[in-house]
Amino acid sequence: MIDLHSHVLPGLDDGVRTLDEAVALARAAVASGVRVLAATPHVRADYPTSADAMLAGVETVRAALAAEGIPLQLLPGGELDLEFVHRLDADALARYGLGGNPRVLLVESPSLGLGVDVQTVVDGAMARGFTVVLAHPERNQAVQERPDRLAPLVARGVLVQLTAASLDGRLGKRPRAAALALLDQGLAHLLASDAHAPEVREAGLASAVGAVGDDTLARWLVEDVPRAILSGTRLPPRPEVERRRRRLPWSR
Repeated sequence: MIDLHSHVLPGLDDGVRTLDEAVALARAAVASGVRVLAATPHVRADYPTSADAMLAGVETVRAALAAEGIPLQLLPGGELDLEFVHRLDADALARYGLGGNPRVLLVESPSLGLGVDVQTVVDGAMARGFTVVLAHPERNQAVQERPDRLAPLVARGVLVQLTAASLDGRLGKRPRAAALALLDQGLAHLLASDAHAPEVREAGLASAVGAVGDDTLARWLVEDVPRAILSGTRLPPRPEVERRRRRLPWSR
């Protein structure tokens, strides 16, 4: 499997704190079946990670994985908030390209609201030639209330990344219901761990893959689409699966 969202670089954000923790997270990812992992530290006001720091962190962790014989390919990236996407120029943004693809940006969803600011920033990034991957929108309150709010963004070409811990229920009922609804409505494109530490939001995707409910769709989410992002090729068509109608757990 290919996991394109993690916080495995020590000391850069709210992810792992030490190199030992980074190695432990990598071991957990490999044990879960992950063979390629993107290191995507936060790039936002509280963690304004520079591209130089991100790239140096990747090299440090790569060396530690090689020394330990851990068979995990570590790739660079960044999880950028809307403010940074808006104010950085195209060359600066490209250095945070997801998985090393300079034309793809992982953009952090806000916790609240999904209005004009998101649309404006996304449209601006796409006008500059970037593909936007929207990280974990199922944790956004507005999306939880109405998952179809994402449909206009997806129609523009935005890709949607769900968090494994949302899909398998570790983050609670509302994120899980929203994640399942996005899958059923064809509004999700890839699944990632967003792992911060081995014991919190556990590394790996295995439990969430089982929650997808269809092996072909699961493979599309964790292998086919991530591989296309890394190679810069056209996304493969979404497998045809039966859409299931789900009742939101808080609605009656």
